Amino acid sequence: MRALAVAFLTVAVLSGCGGGGSTPTQPAGSIKVTLTEFHFDPSAITVPSGKVVFFLINAGNNLSHDMIIRDSTGKIIGGSDLISSGDSTVFTVDNIAAGTYVIFCDQPGHESSGMKGTLTVT
Repeated sequence: MRALAVAFLTVAVLSGCGGGGSTPTQPAGSIKVTLTEFHFDPSAITVPSGKVVFFLINAGNNLSHDMIIRDSTGKIIGGSDLISSGDSTVFTVDNIAAGTYVIFCDQPGHESSGMKGTLTVT
């Protein structure tokens, strides 16, 4: 019985370790997007309309990035927090309508350097 209690305690302690808890894990059903200098991977994303959850990973060397969604009129639909190099975040859009959108990083010079892509919502 004592060995079982020690085993449970060990699992509980170890599950709490890992980088101070600042890096979330990818939620089930989310769309993984990797951000680097100066690219989204994938750069063309297709999702169903409604609630969409993105799992963003900044795998770049030293720059912070974000992901902004813009519609065909130039209106910003939503945007993630700024993500430091080596970090990740979950970005949720609660109700996105069918259409074609631009995704881009709005940090100075990033979009013009090619950090953009297409989000198609069906």
